[in-house]
Amino acid sequence: MKIRHADAIEATVAGYTGTARQPRTLVVRLPDGRVALSQRLTTALATRIAPHLVPQPERAYTQDGDAYTPASGEIVVEVVAGTTRHAVVTVVRLR
Repeated sequence: MKIRHADAIEATVAGYTGTARQPRTLVVRLPDGRVALSQRLTTALATRIAPHLVPQPERAYTQDGDAYTPASGEIVVEVVAGTTRHAVVTVVRLR
């Protein structure tokens, strides 16, 4: 039996890709200070998060070079961060 380990943690939203009305992915700041791009949001989750996003006028880039729109405010989401070689961050819910 193979069991995969993933911890549910809280992260703050630093920005998003897509539009403010329909965010595609979120850029989250993890507790250890890393900034990570999440997996694609489900439609239901994107609809719940969109009203809380306040876009900033400039563009920003992750360490991997992915462009995103920074968001202001203290939006906290619960994420599942995998511990695999390519750490995958999946947004589970809005806090």
